Amino acid sequence: MWNKLARCAPLFLFLVLSGFIFLLRNIGSIENLNLKTVSALNQLQYQISTALQPRSPLLGVRNLSQCIYPSQDQSPDEITEEKLLLGSIAWPDSPQRNHPFQRSSSPFSSSFFILNSRIQFTVGEQLEALVRMHDFQGRPKQHGGDFLLARIHSPELKAGAIGKVVDHQNGFYSVYFVLLWAGVLRVSVTLVHPSEAVQVLKRLREERPDRVYFKSTFRSARSFETTECNLCLPSSHRPLCNFTDPHTGEPWFCYKPRMLSCNTRVDHTKGGYLKHLLTGRERLFFQSNINIKVPILALGSDEVTVESLDEGKYTAQSKLERRTHHNTVKFSPAGFYYQDAWVSNTGLIQQFNNTSITECLQGKAVHLFGDSTVRQWFEYLTEFLPDLMQINLNSPKNVGPFLAVDSEHNILLKYRCHGPPIRFSKVSTSELRYIANELDDITGGKDVVVAFTIWSHFSTFPVEVYIRRLRHIRRAVLRLRARAPETLVVIRTANAQALDPEYSLYNSDWFSLQLDTVLRHMFRGLDVVLVDAWEMTLAHSLPHALHPPPVIVKNQIDVFLSHVCPVKHK
Repeated sequence: MWNKLARCAPLFLFLVLSGFIFLLRNIGSIENLNLKTVSALNQLQYQISTALQPRSPLLGVRNLSQCIYPSQDQSPDEITEEKLLLGSIAWPDSPQRNHPFQRSSSPFSSSFFILNSRIQFTVGEQLEALVRMHDFQGRPKQHGGDFLLARIHSPELKAGAIGKVVDHQNGFYSVYFVLLWAGVLRVSVTLVHPSEAVQVLKRLREERPDRVYFKSTFRSARSFETTECNLCLPSSHRPLCNFTDPHTGEPWFCYKPRMLSCNTRVDHTKGGYLKHLLTGRERLFFQSNINIKVPILALGSDEVTVESLDEGKYTAQSKLERRTHHNTVKFSPAGFYYQDAWVSNTGLIQQFNNTSITECLQGKAVHLFGDSTVRQWFEYLTEFLPDLMQINLNSPKNVGPFLAVDSEHNILLKYRCHGPPIRFSKVSTSELRYIANELDDITGGKDVVVAFTIWSHFSTFPVEVYIRRLRHIRRAVLRLRARAPETLVVIRTANAQALDPEYSLYNSDWFSLQLDTVLRHMFRGLDVVLVDAWEMTLAHSLPHALHPPPVIVKNQIDVFLSHVCPVKHK
C-alpha cells in the first residue's frame, strides 16, 4: 500500500502547485468581486449552514390526524358549532404571499387620525379614528389583515380603556372608543404584527403543532428511558404509547420506550422549542422595534378633551352602563381603569384589603385550575392573607398542586395545573389532571368557588384542539351547576404578553386573541363569570407580560371577589 502511495505522490504535488499558480494569476479578479456577488455568496453560505444545523430528531412534517377529531366523533350540533367558531376567528388572507419585505406593512409609514375631532367631548360619547396602512416604501396597502391594538389613556389620571379595531380589508382600519372619564385623553394605536407575519403564524399553527415538544421519563428499577410526547405524533417512526384520558377522551401520546413498557411512565415535562421554523424572508416580518408591537403615530393631534356628564371627575359607576349603551355607540368595553382601579360595566367592583378578603372568603372552598396565570391568584392570596397558611405538599415550585388553609376562618384554597399540553417543568404523571375530571369530583354548593383559565399552552395547536378541550370543560361545568346550582364558576380570560421575534412564533398575542374569542363564544349564555384579563392588561399603561404585574393582578382579584361577595343592594 505504501508503494502505491509513493507512486501517486508526484501527481498530488503537481495538482497542488497548479492550484497555487492559478490562485496567484487570478487573485486580482477575486479581489474585484462586486458587492452583489459577495452578498450572493453570503446568502449561499447562510443557506448551506442552515441546512447543516442540527435539528430536533422529529422535525419532519407531522401527521395531524391525532390533533383533530374525525367528524364522525362529533354530533351534528358540534360540527355546526365548530364551523361557526372557526368562522368567528377567520382572518383575512394576504393576496400577495410572496412579495418582498419592503412591500409589507410599516408602522413608520402608516398613520392614524381622529375623524370626529372637535374642541370638546362629553363623557359617554364615542370617538372614532381611522388608520391608514402603508408599506416600507410608503405605498398605501390595498388589503387588510394587520393585527392592530388600540387604547385611550390619561397618564396623569392612571386611566385607560381599549378600543375596537375594524378591518375594512383595503388598508383602512376604523377604531372606536367610548369616552369613559373626564380629562385629556390620548389615543394610541399599535401594530402588533403586519398581515404578512399573521400569514406565517397561521401556517405554523396548522403545519407545525410540534414546535413546542414534550418529554416523559419511563422508569423501572434502575432502568429509565426518555421519549418525546405530544398530541400529534406520526406513528410511522415507531410504536406509540397511548395515554388518552379514558373519561374525556383527550388524546396524548408518547413514543414507546425501546426496553420498557408504557405503564412505567413517571413524569411529564416540556422538552423545548423547535428552531429554524422560518425562511429568510419570513424572519424579516418578525423584528423587534421594526414590526412587532410598534406604535403608529397620529397624523395631527392624538388628544381630545372630555368634560364630565355630571359633576366630578367621571360619572358614577352605576351610570356606566347607560353611557356605554347609547344607540350611537358601536363598541362597549368591559370596563376601564381610573386611578389604577378597574371600573366594570357589569357591576360594582369593590376594593378589597386583607381584612375584607378574609371576611369574603370565610367558610368557603376556592378551587383554582389552569396555567401559571391563575396560579398568580393563589400566590397573591397566600402572600397578602397572613392567616392563610400554605401546606407543604412537596410539590415542585411553580408546578403544584398547592394547598392553603385558614383554620380560624375556615378557608380552603387549592391550585392545580391543567392536563397536557402543559409547558411546565417536571410534573408527576399522578398529578396530571384534566380540568373536566376535577370539576366532576367537586360536590359544589353555595360556599364553593371554582375558577379556571386555559389558553397559553394551546397556542401552538390547531384551534380544533382547543375547541375540543373547552367542550369537555363546558360539559363538566354544566354537570356541576346541575347538581349544585349555587356553585360560582369564574373564568379568567387570556392576556397580552411581551413579544420578541422568537417568542411570537409560539405565544403571539394573535394566537391568544383567537383562543380568547373562541372561549367567549363557547361560554356565552352560561351562568359563569368572566374576569376580563384581556382588556385589563391592554387598558393598563404597564408593559404587557405573560404574568401581569401586581397592580393588574390585584384588580383581577378585586373583580373575582366582587362576584364571590357581591354588594347587597337594599
